[in-house]
Order: sequence, then structure tokens, then C-alpha cells
Amino acid sequence: MTADFIRAKSPHDADILAAARRTLTLEAEALAYMADNLPEDFAPAVSAMLASKGRVIVSGVGKSGHVGRKIAATLASTGTPGYFVHATEASHGDLGMVSRDDICLLISNSGETTELQDIVQHTRRFSIPMIAISSHPGSTLMKAADYRLTLPPRPEACPIGKAPTTSTTMTLALGDALAMALMELRGFRAEDFGIFHPGGKLGAQMKTVADLMHTGDALPLLDAGASMHDVLLMITSRGFGIAGLTENGVLTGVVTDGDLRRNIEHLMERQPLDIATRDPVTITPERFASEALAIVDARKIQVLLVVDQNRVPVGILHVHDLLRAGVV
Repeated sequence: MTADFIRAKSPHDADILAAARRTLTLEAEALAYMADNLPEDFAPAVSAMLASKGRVIVSGVGKSGHVGRKIAATLASTGTPGYFVHATEASHGDLGMVSRDDICLLISNSGETTELQDIVQHTRRFSIPMIAISSHPGSTLMKAADYRLTLPPRPEACPIGKAPTTSTTMTLALGDALAMALMELRGFRAEDFGIFHPGGKLGAQMKTVADLMHTGDALPLLDAGASMHDVLLMITSRGFGIAGLTENGVLTGVVTDGDLRRNIEHLMERQPLDIATRDPVTITPERFASEALAIVDARKIQVLLVVDQNRVPVGILHVHDLLRAGVV
């Protein structure tokens, strides 16, 4: 569209803000109404998705397709295998992606989207359960569906009532509601979330101490009866700035390079346990890496020994390991 066809008024901040507030208010009111008036088939649809042995295949075109992609992505990242198949592509071979073990979630505001015909017929032919989201309960799509999620009759936020606004917001929110209900029913945990988000900041926050810690020969450990000479060599060779002291494998103290400096006078005449911190700060391997960072920040330290439930050292973690992994 060229500028010749746009009849724009001179912008005024008050008008701009009023338009924004009107849009948000209409959509918020629609969501509140839908929360109090969920579709009758909502719970049965969730149960059917939970019982499915395959994936939730989401399909739609246009704005419904864009919303459907997001719903499929949300399902997939929260424990429910989800996959988006474009309705047009489905008619040209992609129906092969839909198996008899799957369940389909088809989206069409009008319920009369012609591009969905082939995938609808495919679900009917092979007895694949089908959930439909539409604003029109008497539409062709809704009549064909096994589970009908009818959007409540709320006005579009578009001032001329044409652009999908309120309807797409309700569809997106309804998809979130389906995903979150399934997430809770599956007992999906924060650590499970991290499995599906290994990249970026979110993935870093979901990493555990076990994912980042050094193990085996990297551990700077000595028997508590070792000499101060051995402690100096261990701190120097391992490069963590500490040496852990153990008795029968159990951590009993930690000597840091700071302890060495503070006790430099007659240092070699002393026993390591004499200058060690006898109750050092530790962490267990299943804790989140973000928790480890919070501990080192609060205690103003750089290194944490990782111990099991019996206080046997199993790893060591440096603040640099956390920062390199993107934990912030």
C-alpha cells in the first residue's frame, strides 16, 4: 500500500495512547471472560492429548497458522510432543507426517478454511482424534471435530472489526492453557524444562552443578594428615586456589591460598587442619548452577567443593565455570 491510499491523521499522543489502551482493554476483558467460560470440551481435550501415544499436530493458515506454530512450540518445550504442519503443505505430501498415534489440533477462526479440508478428511479416514478451535460452533470444522474449543463471542479490538486481534489473542491464550494444564498433569519440572532449552541464557539457568563441575583427577584433595608441603603443591598444581582435606573420604576442611597468606609466619611448621576452614561452604551436584552462583556471590568466594549426601567430595566448581556457561 502506498502513501496515496493512507488517510492518516496527524498523530497526537493522547489519541495514540487511547488506541493502545482500548485494544489492550478489549483483549484483556476477552481473556477474563474466557477464563470464566472455558469451552465445555476443554478438559476432555486435555485428557485426549495426555493419552495420545504420538504428537499433537497443530495446523492452520494465515494468522491461525502463526498462532498455531507458537502453540506447537510451547507444547514441545513443556513436555508434550508438538509439531506444526501447514495446512497447504499437508495437501502436498506433509499429511505423511500425521500418524494414527497422533492427535490433531486444527485452528480456524471462521471454521470454514478450505485449506484445512484435506487434513480434516485425513483425520476422519484414519480415526485420528481431532480438536478444533474456532469462533463458530456451527462451522464445518467444528461439526467434524471430536473436541470443540469454541472461542467466546467477544469483539475484535480492530476499530473496523476486520483484523484478527481479540480472536487470535484468545486462541493463543487457549493454547497456553492447554500446554500448562498438560505440563502440570505430566509433573513437568524445572530441570525437565532445561533439557528442552539447552541454548542461551535460559538453558544456562537450567544447568545443574553436575553439568559444569570438574571431577576425577581435577579434584584438589588430600588426606587430612598430609603435610603443608603437600598442600602447597596441590593448590599450585590444580589451579583452583584451594585444597580439600578428607578423613576416610569425608570432607573435613579446606585450605585456601588466602589461608596460606594469612598464616605465612612459621607456615611450614604447622599442620593443614590448623589453618583450614573446618566447615567449608559446599553444594550438592543436583542443585542448579544459578544457585551456585548465588552462593559464591553472597560468600565472596570463587570456588565451591561439590559433595554428596555423605559429604564425600565428588566435584569442584569455579565461578569462571559458571560465567563461561552464561549463568548470570
